[in-house]
Amino acid sequence: MKKGAIIYITGEEPTYADQNIKKAVADLKLKADQVEIISNETGHFDISDAWWLLTVKGMQQIVCMAAKFNRAGSLQLTGRELRLY
Repeated sequence: MKKGAIIYITGEEPTYADQNIKKAVADLKLKADQVEIISNETGHFDISDAWWLLTVKGMQQIVCMAAKFNRAGSLQLTGRELRLY
């Protein structure tokens, strides 16, 4: 079963380029085949947009996790997780 993940970034975002946000998400080491990021920098602005894209790519299980940047500038999951179906 292919697993997809949506990372919804809440709170203030550092003024990073898109590549730095992708690196911060990669540092989370999620167990997912495909990851989509929702933030001001990445182009997805709502969960349904990212969910549709993952569904089209063949993901059979999709979870949505909230994350925020800490004071040091690294991304942390907040512990909130939704399973979308």
